[in-house]
Amino acid sequence: MKTILVSGFEPFDNSTTNPSMDAVLALPNICGTFRIEKLILPVTFSESFQLLEKTIHITKPDAVICTGVAAGRSAISLERVAINIADARIPDNAGYQPIDELISPQGPAAYFSTLPLRQLLLCLQNAGVPAEISNSAGTYVCNYVMYRLLDFLTLKETSVPAGFIHIPTDSTLPKDWLKLVIQAL
Repeated sequence: MKTILVSGFEPFDNSTTNPSMDAVLALPNICGTFRIEKLILPVTFSESFQLLEKTIHITKPDAVICTGVAAGRSAISLERVAINIADARIPDNAGYQPIDELISPQGPAAYFSTLPLRQLLLCLQNAGVPAEISNSAGTYVCNYVMYRLLDFLTLKETSVPAGFIHIPTDSTLPKDWLKLVIQAL
């Protein structure tokens, strides 16, 4: 049975919930032919990817899907690009607020998702779920995690599909939208 690692984030910015955390925790442990490993990441630049990397080493997933919340969006955003910059409009949960910092001084300017974005988009849209392909994962912890994840997998020379999905804050999405994404892989 193949394993998919799916992550969401804890609440941040004085919120008591995070829709990405809720979506991940709502997943079953088995989804079709996949075993689901669930992970809730801290909203911190210093610890988020460290925990993700440790979990990748332990679970050895066949795919990695990270999720996070994006205020102001009205559809699920399948992120195409992570950029090599951390520029936070608010401090993370540890109080850190990088401005114009490179994530990896030796790294490329950007990485592209290795998830089958068009396939996922069509699956969601065919199920009536509002979805789009986005060309910016932002510059906060979500982008940081996506960039570090793709950098890590590139340097390990592995072909594990990986990427990031943003979801709206005031979502009326069907509860099983993330299950649809997993089934479309």
